[in-house]
Amino acid sequence: MSAPCCAGQLACCCGTAACSLCCKCCPKIKQSTSTRFMYALYFMLVTIICCVMMSTTVANEMKTHIPFYKQMCKGLQAGEMCEKLVGYSAVYKVCFGMACFFFLFFLFTIKINNSKSCRAYIHNGFWLVKLILLAAMCSGAFFIPDQDTFLNAWRYVGATGGFLFIAIQLILLVEFAHKWNKNWTAGANHKQMWNGLLALVTLILYSVAVAALILMALFYTRSEGCMYNKVLIGVNGGLCLFVSLVAISPCVQNRQPHSGLLQSGVISCYVMYLTFSALSSKPPETILDENNQNITICVPEFSQGLHRDENLVTGLGTTILFGCILYSCLTSTTRASSEALRGIYATPETEVARCCFCCVPDGDADAEDHIEKRGGQTVIYDEKKSTVYSYAYFHFVFFLASLYVMMTVTHWFHYESAQIEKFFTGTWSIFWIKMVSCWVCVCLYLWTLIAPLCCPTREFSV
Repeated sequence: MSAPCCAGQLACCCGTAACSLCCKCCPKIKQSTSTRFMYALYFMLVTIICCVMMSTTVANEMKTHIPFYKQMCKGLQAGEMCEKLVGYSAVYKVCFGMACFFFLFFLFTIKINNSKSCRAYIHNGFWLVKLILLAAMCSGAFFIPDQDTFLNAWRYVGATGGFLFIAIQLILLVEFAHKWNKNWTAGANHKQMWNGLLALVTLILYSVAVAALILMALFYTRSEGCMYNKVLIGVNGGLCLFVSLVAISPCVQNRQPHSGLLQSGVISCYVMYLTFSALSSKPPETILDENNQNITICVPEFSQGLHRDENLVTGLGTTILFGCILYSCLTSTTRASSEALRGIYATPETEVARCCFCCVPDGDADAEDHIEKRGGQTVIYDEKKSTVYSYAYFHFVFFLASLYVMMTVTHWFHYESAQIEKFFTGTWSIFWIKMVSCWVCVCLYLWTLIAPLCCPTREFSV
């Protein structure tokens, strides 16, 4: 490692410089991207610790292979076998520290519009100091007095924050559907190719939704029993048909010419996904067969074989889930997303049709003029003029994500029996949370269609 790179890493950890890798062959990185990556890295680090704390397998392996384990636990005052460092209560405390960390930075970064202010320098640098602060906050939560009262109160705070995180994702999904349609419709005014793409993608989306509905009806229902599954599949399929008809109804088209089947196709696919996820999370139903033996019904037969290797299913599923959470956090913290939540959208005149319409060019022509080379990865300082995303909103989303992770890892309201090895074992709380999320998504989309009809004197833009 070269001396300039070492100096750069020191400036990153203890100063205001942006973080970067020491490899020169790595592509250029923007300061704003580097900062968000570092916060995401801290978030994933604490999330992994929470998963380890919920794992009985890891706890048993530690007891077996760590010498003087009992003496170490007593020295840490964590109980005879470190029971205070495992289980749902430990996850609550660690996530309390992480949530406080992001909430503190949310308050600290409110109304920062210039990256040259001292608060912006702290947000973008001093990573070693912030890591120590995060560790201290997570550790300090274990010394809160009256633990029972704290855990009961914090559970409701976590549930509220988790629901709000889900709501933000649903709002942004609806906004994404409308933005996609508006962007490609703008292109159709100049090239007929976009009309063909609109029709093709709409057809694919509805094909996926219908195929999912048929497969769920085949594998999650049977002629006898499975009443919950039959009703919910029928209701959610009917809701998808209903919003599709409303989207192309003449009264909606008169007020919103951009409304069409592409948006309802996106919503229908997501509703089918949530329905499938909810049915997979439902506790299994059992009946007695002709030999008076319990058999599981209302689930695909092949899924029972998949769940035999619990370590593989848990590891792969947990990785995918938290990868999705991280993706949701990062895509929800852009300036466009924060403006969308406040009802601010691009005007039709500024719309330029793109296949990957989410990746809007920054338009920062002079970004290349602010380049720092210090023996490793090249850093582009893209916030010389102003911030490219809302710092406060970024931290607030990660604050909510911390609460969502806490509730998800501890099985929401079935926390006492929660284990990471049983992460995909069905519980009623997870089932209803996913099902309600499905209905909220439909209601949000339906409101964007009928709101201009209910309030004709008010301007709506989606």
